[in-house]
Amino acid sequence: MIDLIKQILNSDLGSSFNNAAILVFRILLAVELFRVHGMKKFRVENGQKEHVPNPLHLPEKLNGLVATFSDTVVPFFIILGLGTRLAVLPTIGVTAVGYFVVHRKDSLEVRDVPYMYTLSLLLILALGAGTYSLDYYLLNLI
Repeated sequence: MIDLIKQILNSDLGSSFNNAAILVFRILLAVELFRVHGMKKFRVENGQKEHVPNPLHLPEKLNGLVATFSDTVVPFFIILGLGTRLAVLPTIGVTAVGYFVVHRKDSLEVRDVPYMYTLSLLLILALGAGTYSLDYYLLNLI
């Protein structure tokens, strides 16, 4: 079990420049995700909250909870580099469903946003948070 945790947390990109680059990438991506998509979850426009599409026909509360968690809580895990590889999974799910299901018939300009988020989050999933993260700090405590 400890070995699995170490594999999930381990992420050294080889040089301080690479590790700093993934830190900046993580922060900028997460801030944008929260600012643009997370804040919509709290805003009321025209007397209504944001409508969250439910193409998988999940229970409405679960669908709303996953979307809200993905856009409001996950960005902070990404910024801190805390459980990063696991934390990005729900947001990858939401953005991939947005691309492949919700926007599949829309123009490329509309599909571009969930596509770019999905690719960016997949990069973080593959590379991890780097050495400038709580994951790396926790790994060295184990």
